[in-house]
Amino acid sequence: MCSGHCSCESEGSSFDTYPLIGEMVPDFELDIYQNESFVTKNLSDFKGKWSIFFFYPADFTFVCPTELEDMADQYAKFQELGAEVFSVSTDTRFVHKAWHDHSEAIKKIAYPMVADPAGELARYFGVYIPEGGDKGLALRGTFLVDPDGVLQACEVHANNIGRNATELVRKLEAAIFVREHGGEVCPAKWHPGAKTLKPGIDLVGKI
Repeated sequence: MCSGHCSCESEGSSFDTYPLIGEMVPDFELDIYQNESFVTKNLSDFKGKWSIFFFYPADFTFVCPTELEDMADQYAKFQELGAEVFSVSTDTRFVHKAWHDHSEAIKKIAYPMVADPAGELARYFGVYIPEGGDKGLALRGTFLVDPDGVLQACEVHANNIGRNATELVRKLEAAIFVREHGGEVCPAKWHPGAKTLKPGIDLVGKI
């Protein structure tokens, strides 16, 4: 998880800055394939929910379907926690549909698959790859946006390192807890029901 600036590349962005933890995310228009349909929505349509932007390099690849299937297996839990999942790649919505139609793993996906062929979202979130063999693709970036549209967490992996949806559930649960319990913080490996901390001078040097 990043503690501040999440930019990986600044060339060619249509935005003046990249998101910082604690800053508002713009009201993007989202080109979505979901439930056998193409729809266009804005991020503001999901206001009041947590939003998870889950970037991956490309459809019809190798590590990507394992990650997206893992997210599909946890989708009911994300929904239970009041979150929407958006998988995002620089493929078109038509490629998303073709992949969904032909892959048993991807057929399990019920969450929105966002098409970003111009790389606008990938550039904004700092995961767009501008050169080299993966030019035009995205790094494996995960971004957690709160119900007010504020970025609360980000994590970026090299494309040969797969992610773990169960750990993302834990991070979301922690983010929800600290949002609802002002002044308390979640220590390492925290899970719901475990002890939290309330920062203060009495704790200095005792942890």
